[in-house]
Amino acid sequence: MTSGRQAALLAPTTILAAQHEKTFRARFHDLPVTIRMLSRLLPAREQKEILQELKQGKIDCLIGTHRILSKDVEFKNLGMIIVDEEQRFGVKQKERFKEMRSEVDILSLSATPIPRTLQLALANLRDISLIKTPPPDRLAIQTFVLPYSTKIVKSAIEAELKRGGQVYFLHNRIETIGRVREKLQAIRCQRPLRIEIMHGRLKEKEILRAMQNFRERKVNLLLATTIIENGLDISSANTLIVDDERLEALEQYAELGAGYEIALRDLEIRGAGNILGAEQSGAMNRVGLNLYCQMLAEAVDERRGKTK
Repeated sequence: MTSGRQAALLAPTTILAAQHEKTFRARFHDLPVTIRMLSRLLPAREQKEILQELKQGKIDCLIGTHRILSKDVEFKNLGMIIVDEEQRFGVKQKERFKEMRSEVDILSLSATPIPRTLQLALANLRDISLIKTPPPDRLAIQTFVLPYSTKIVKSAIEAELKRGGQVYFLHNRIETIGRVREKLQAIRCQRPLRIEIMHGRLKEKEILRAMQNFRERKVNLLLATTIIENGLDISSANTLIVDDERLEALEQYAELGAGYEIALRDLEIRGAGNILGAEQSGAMNRVGLNLYCQMLAEAVDERRGKTK
C-alpha cells in the first residue's frame, strides 16, 4: 500500500471479514491508510460509495467476503490479494482475481490447505512458507477424547469460567441444537451460564449479533455448528467442547502446526485433481503420492528446460 498499489483481503464469512477490519484499523491507526469493508449486508448506497472510491483509488485496502469478487468491483491499481481461509474458496472464485489483473500478487493463508493448492506447492509451481513458531504464550492444545458425561462437561465449563474465560460448545446438528441448549442450561454451574446459539441457517445479521455478543462477553458459552471453524479469534475463549465429531482427528493432530499434516493426509486420500483446470477430484491414489509428485516434478523440470 505504501508503494501506491491497492490491497484486497478476501474472507469466507462476514464475521471473519469484520474481525479483520477491526484488526487492520487498529494496526494502521497511525498511518495514512484508508481501509473499508465490503459485504452484501451493507446498504446499497454505502456499497455504491465504496465501489466508486475503490475505482478512484481512494481506498487503499478493501476487506470483504465473496462480494468483492462481483463483476462491479473495480480496483484502480490492485497490487496484492490476501485470501484468508483459502480452503473455503473454489478454484473459479480464486481465478476471478486473475481476471481483474494479471500482475497481482496473491498470498493464500490456510492452516489446512486444499489438496490442489498443496500439490502446486509440492510440485514447485507455487511457493509455500510454513509458520511453525507459535505466537508468544501460545501453547499446544490439550485434547481429551472421553465418553459423554454431564459431569465432565460441567467440570470443563466451570474450570474455564472460574478463570474468567469463555467456552465454545460445538454441536453440528442444527435440528437438535435447541435440545442441547436445554441440557446445558440445566447444568447448575457455580457461575450462571449465558448461552448464545449460532449456525448457518440463521440470517447473517443474527450471526453477526451472536458473535458480537460473545466477543463483548455478554454471553459466556457459544453453542454453535462448525461455522466457528473459520479462523475466529477470541482470546478469552480457550475451551472447546466437541459433541461427537471428528474425534479421531482431534486426538491425533493436537500439536501446533498439525493442520499441514492433516492437509497432506487429505491429499493422499483425495488426490489433487487437475492442477491446471477447475476439477477438484483426482485419482492420485492409483499411483501414490510420492510417485505422482516425482512424475509431476520431472515434467515441470523438462518443460522449464525447453523454455529456457
